[in-house]
Amino acid sequence: MTRSYFVYIVTNFSNTTFYVGVTNNLERRIYEHKNGLVDGFSRKYNLKKLVYFEEYNDVRVALEREKQLKRWHREWKLNLIRSMNFEMRDLVIDPETSSG
Repeated sequence: MTRSYFVYIVTNFSNTTFYVGVTNNLERRIYEHKNGLVDGFSRKYNLKKLVYFEEYNDVRVALEREKQLKRWHREWKLNLIRSMNFEMRDLVIDPETSSG
């Protein structure tokens, strides 16, 4: 069985601060960000909007990519995010707040 690992970027609703992380359960991790369940940088800066992610099958590759992205300048991160999500929308659809 192949396991997935995700490198992701979350931001606040004004897109001023970014957090790069890695997880083996993206849904759970984003839930934790959205609900402020973990103390630290993302909670302090109210980073709840998932704007980018990549999926890997090798945890070592995912961890290396996370380290690489953390070293990137803000403009490089913005360009990467906009290559997949030009409008920087939250990639998580919340069933409680979406209509339809």
